[in-house]
Amino acid sequence: MGVLRPSIFAALLLLSGCAVAPKSGPSYVSPPIEKAEASYLLDTGDILRVTVYNDAQLTNSYGIDDAGYISLPLVGRVFARGRTVSQTSAMIEFRLAEGYLKDPNVAVEVAQYRPFYIQGEVTNSGQFPFVFGMTVRAAISTAGGFTDVAAKRNVTIHRKTSTGVKKIIVGLDAEIQPGDTIVVAERWL
Repeated sequence: MGVLRPSIFAALLLLSGCAVAPKSGPSYVSPPIEKAEASYLLDTGDILRVTVYNDAQLTNSYGIDDAGYISLPLVGRVFARGRTVSQTSAMIEFRLAEGYLKDPNVAVEVAQYRPFYIQGEVTNSGQFPFVFGMTVRAAISTAGGFTDVAAKRNVTIHRKTSTGVKKIIVGLDAEIQPGDTIVVAERWL
């Protein structure tokens, strides 16, 4: 029995050296998609999932209307256009705390992004559902691919900004944003 205890201790000591420490510290970098989602600005056409903890009646999906508002029970209209989901969540919490709920806890997430549009030399022009992280190449595939006469190196994106519509020429691996209009030109022979 005296020999068994030291050998068990030695085995446990060897196994403890095999443990893997979790990634932490300065060498760990969070995925870039989290940063991109955190800076995403809401606009008309986005559908938000609003969760009010401990109140199932207020938890629901709400669409952003043409004026930029979502309409919630109790608090009424809340302006969401141009805000992040965190800012919108904070505004809803503030409005609920003004006399409806004591210490509300609200989470907001994008349930469905506004669509993107594609036109020009693709098989099926039109409006399509956006998926976060989508590239121009994926958008063209969603629209059925290029036609035989399409210019296949670059496309033009028309993007709504706070200062107006911006025209950008990009390659096929560029990421698109919800609400973008992608124009695939005809190639010159």
